[in-house]
Amino acid sequence: MSRILVVGASGTVGSELSRLLAAAGHAVVKTTSRKPTSPDQVQVDLVTGAGLKAAFEGVDRAFFLAPPGHANQEALLAPLIDEAKARGLRKVVLMTAMGADADEAAPMRKAERRLEATGLPFNIIRPNWFMQNFNTFWIHGIQTAGQIFLPVGQAKGSFIDARDIAAVAAKLLTGDGLANRAFDLTGPRALDHAEVAAILTQATGKAIGFTDITPEAMLQGLLGAGLPKDYAEFLVLILGYFKAGYAERTTDAVQQITGQAPRSIEQYAQDYRSAWV
Repeated sequence: MSRILVVGASGTVGSELSRLLAAAGHAVVKTTSRKPTSPDQVQVDLVTGAGLKAAFEGVDRAFFLAPPGHANQEALLAPLIDEAKARGLRKVVLMTAMGADADEAAPMRKAERRLEATGLPFNIIRPNWFMQNFNTFWIHGIQTAGQIFLPVGQAKGSFIDARDIAAVAAKLLTGDGLANRAFDLTGPRALDHAEVAAILTQATGKAIGFTDITPEAMLQGLLGAGLPKDYAEFLVLILGYFKAGYAERTTDAVQQITGQAPRSIEQYAQDYRSAWV
């Protein structure tokens, strides 16, 4: 069994990934930005690098992602990738986002290239927009107004359940058959936000709709919620890519890697029903 470092272990993907790895018998080292509360946690500040070297002690595989709230993801990921190279890890899985490879100058793409250049066995996973955004980031509008407020028009996205992302990451971290490849991860089909709202309505019995808003209104809402300006602008930018149709494509990567079809939005809505009622 391996000793695996999971960066972002308290997040939507990282928490499920940590659970899956531990259930399979692996030792999991979970990074936390706060004071550790359990023996399997290690405190790491990705902005300053504090605790980073200690987190890698005895580790032979690692999962990396850039935490939300930062627009320059490469600045946070580069020290992790460099330390992995210095330690000679047996496998690194990096999670970026679908479309990250479209612009060689983008911070996420620079991080991908940095990992590729290490010579380490690696995988890059690029998930599409998470289904779980509807019970986290977008939930305020649903709870207060019964609406999903986003500047995306009628564009469709092949939303993916974060549990499927974690399952993919677990397979890639603990196996070597698909090394040195990148995978775009999506759900089984593309839907627009009005269709998602209708599915949430059916699952909850609560009237939920979709309201298309302007990018300016979205930006002001994000800033009002306390997000840093550069990160808020980044989110509005990538929502613009969604509106342009770049999130509609589907792939069979989840099925290919895990042997299981990705969860449907209907299954997600049933499983997370309590978030909206």
